[in-house]
Amino acid sequence: MNQLLDRLNELIGERPGLLPLLGLGLILINFLLQLWPGPGSGWIIDSNLFLHLGLIMSLIGILLIRPLS
Repeated sequence: MNQLLDRLNELIGERPGLLPLLGLGLILINFLLQLWPGPGSGWIIDSNLFLHLGLIMSLIGILLIRPLS
C-alpha cells in the first residue's frame, strides 16, 4: 500500500495537470452518457455520478498543482 501511494505521488508530481484533465474526461463521459444512454446505466445517468466525480477530481487536482510543483 505504501509503495502504491509513493508511485501515485511521483506520477502526480511529474504531471500536475493530470488530475484536472482526468476530471474533465469524466465530465465529458457524463455528457455523452446523457446524450446516448447505454443499456443498464440508469442509476449512473440519473445520479450524474461521473459529473460529480469529475468535478471533485478536477477541484482537488487544481488545489494540488501548486504544492506538487
